[in-house]
Amino acid sequence: MNILMLTDKLTMGGAENYFIKLENKMNGNGFQLFTSAGGGELSDQITNKPNFMELSRNNHILNIWRLNRFINKQEIDVIHANSLRMVFYAACLRKLARKRKINIIYTKHNITSLEKFPGLFSSLMNHCVTGIITVSEYEKRVLVQYGVKEEKITTVYNGVDLEKFPFTEKPHPEVFNVGILARLSPEKNHRLFLDIAASMKAEKDIQFYIAGDGPERESILEKIQKSGISDRVTLLGEVQEPHTFLQSMDALLLTSEREVFPMVILEAMATGTPVITINRGGIPEAVADGQTGMLVDNHCTEAFCEKITSLKSDWKLRKSIILAARQKVAREFTSTQMVTCTFRQYKCPDKLSGSESM
Repeated sequence: MNILMLTDKLTMGGAENYFIKLENKMNGNGFQLFTSAGGGELSDQITNKPNFMELSRNNHILNIWRLNRFINKQEIDVIHANSLRMVFYAACLRKLARKRKINIIYTKHNITSLEKFPGLFSSLMNHCVTGIITVSEYEKRVLVQYGVKEEKITTVYNGVDLEKFPFTEKPHPEVFNVGILARLSPEKNHRLFLDIAASMKAEKDIQFYIAGDGPERESILEKIQKSGISDRVTLLGEVQEPHTFLQSMDALLLTSEREVFPMVILEAMATGTPVITINRGGIPEAVADGQTGMLVDNHCTEAFCEKITSLKSDWKLRKSIILAARQKVAREFTSTQMVTCTFRQYKCPDKLSGSESM
């Protein structure tokens, strides 16, 4: 069996790290894995360079032409699309290919704009895609509500490489470091993070750190200055070693407007950094409030501040959460489990025999 895995680009992000993780770990499982994606800083992490083809970030016609030649040459059996755009690519490529019995697996990482039109989205999924991988049970329920056939959908949780995100015992800190690791974009809601920092600026033993880059950088800097918290908030930019950043934090916040199932939550739990997160999407499937982390139901500054204070002041609670979170990740959310379950989707006869052509 020959597999072609596609994604838009290899810049820093959840879907892109998922792509790299599968590429690094899937070779040698009894099939040939080929990969193709637009460029980015993660390109250097591709391990099997001869089986990788870089795509143009803008010329989609050229990409389709090159991929069609590649698919025919390598006799691809399964295309694994990691974005909605790549689903469209895959559907076109199946039409063009000499070998028409190509199955399409779609891993849905993010909320897409097409979901504003549930009927259109479900029709595309039901007629173009052989099988869908969702990264949470919550997302699976959403797709079924849209009208996507339930038998097409399998939940495969994101997995952490425990060797790259080792557990670290932390001493009781003199200065409590609170961080956020996310792209600087509107949906990540850094404004709330800054409101929290401003509300706690009287507490001199708390520092706040923002890791990541993106289009909101200038507006975030402006808000930091206007809020008078330049001495309390540090903007670090893109971090090349996220595990090092997470290990240096005493709490990780997630303040997003929306989420499917963010990988950074699991990575923090693996390293021994407790998370305080908005209760959205599939997050409660990993984070139980007061047990493996802390959940906040609304985008409420005061509620986040209370959770930070609880973690900072109650060492027994903090240690309990840290240990339980690490155990949950090791039990349910490892990269080995993710690879095994994804491989099963490639070869599962029930899924593959249900393929529908456009």
